[in-house]
Amino acid sequence: MLRTISSSLDRIKAFEPTADKPFVLGLPTGSSPETIYKILVQRYKAGDISFGHVMTFNMLPVNPSIPANQDEYVGIPREHPESYHTFMYKNFFSHVNIDPANVNILNGNAPDLEAECVAYEEKIRRAGGIELFLAGIGPDGHIAFNEPGSSLASRTRVKTLAYDTILANSRFFGNDLNQVPQMALTVGIQTVLEVCT
Repeated sequence: MLRTISSSLDRIKAFEPTADKPFVLGLPTGSSPETIYKILVQRYKAGDISFGHVMTFNMLPVNPSIPANQDEYVGIPREHPESYHTFMYKNFFSHVNIDPANVNILNGNAPDLEAECVAYEEKIRRAGGIELFLAGIGPDGHIAFNEPGSSLASRTRVKTLAYDTILANSRFFGNDLNQVPQMALTVGIQTVLEVCT
């Protein structure tokens, strides 16, 4: 893991990001990245890296039982303790010098969810695409909330969650299935594939 983090930081530095040409980074949430974020914060505090000219798009979950940031739940306020917004600020953003204007997280409370998804895709495109993302694949093979059977041509969209995902995420809502949101916003597989190219 340390080698991966070091090579990721080297890639950001080699890019030589500026205000006009930020490095675009995709980030996950979940239990696994908590360790990564701790290391990134330590490296920032040690003066090894600056996030001043880094733009982020929260992208993928590491584990389907852990909420994932780019897959913002529909109807959960950003201040909710289980929102992805809260997770990212608690574990990373509030500890480094990232410009809040460069932080991009889907809004699960947007008045028009379809328009929110289209605008998110467009913002990624305008940023020049993702340079690098940290991600994981769930035990059933899903990336973000693109669970098995999702179209390879899918884009950022509203997705109804599978029962297994709702069941797994219930632990964040007092094990009450009725409290777990039934839908989320998620990047699509095609969006991820374009990041990989």
